[in-house]
Amino acid sequence: MKTGRFIGVGLGPGDPDLMTVRAARLIGQAKVIAYPSLPGTESFAHQIAAPYISDNTHEIVLEIPMTTARGPAQAAYDFGAARIAEALDLGEDVVMLCEGDPFFYGSFMYLHARLAEHYSIDVVPGVTSVSAAAARAQLPLVARNEAFSVIPAPLPDDTIRKRMEASDSFAILKVGRHLGRIRALLVSLGLADRAHYVERATLENERILPLPEAPDPAPYFSLILVTKGADPWLKTQS
Repeated sequence: MKTGRFIGVGLGPGDPDLMTVRAARLIGQAKVIAYPSLPGTESFAHQIAAPYISDNTHEIVLEIPMTTARGPAQAAYDFGAARIAEALDLGEDVVMLCEGDPFFYGSFMYLHARLAEHYSIDVVPGVTSVSAAAARAQLPLVARNEAFSVIPAPLPDDTIRKRMEASDSFAILKVGRHLGRIRALLVSLGLADRAHYVERATLENERILPLPEAPDPAPYFSLILVTKGADPWLKTQS
């Protein structure tokens, strides 16, 4: 029997209207979907895709623990990949719901690594949180030959500082409990007034704040965008 395809579908940052036409079509046609969820909570990915999911769709829920220890998450991905493989071996396509973009800090990539050797895989890109936040804040990120960086907040201070200094603009992700430390680094580099805090971009409870007003700790769905001088530069260029 021919095996099914494993399809990673990017859902975008949260607003279902920001899903691509292809993503919506694939979800609506899917007989089997899979999606991540924190244990004991409703899946955010499922909430985004809910308007397009058919009533008779079989759902595979992958409970992924959010811990600093990698062992529990790796075991969860192993178990999830095995469940998805069972459906694929029966000839069923499996559509994996992915918040944002499947290959941008997405859980899909860990399943891709486990299944790509044995199954046909398609990937549908999605709007990332960085793109969504820039659009909502109306903040041009890079132009012409400028360099842009994505910096995870849990990195050590020295590493973050070097990456901030080397980039024309950057996004700080995974802010959470690190917000105070990141804010102090930006102040020390004289970049605090160029920083924009964006929380839950595109959702009803979205907040866009100056850095001094950002909550500490910050919620999971938040980031900081920093441009060193693109705004005035754009006014003098064509």
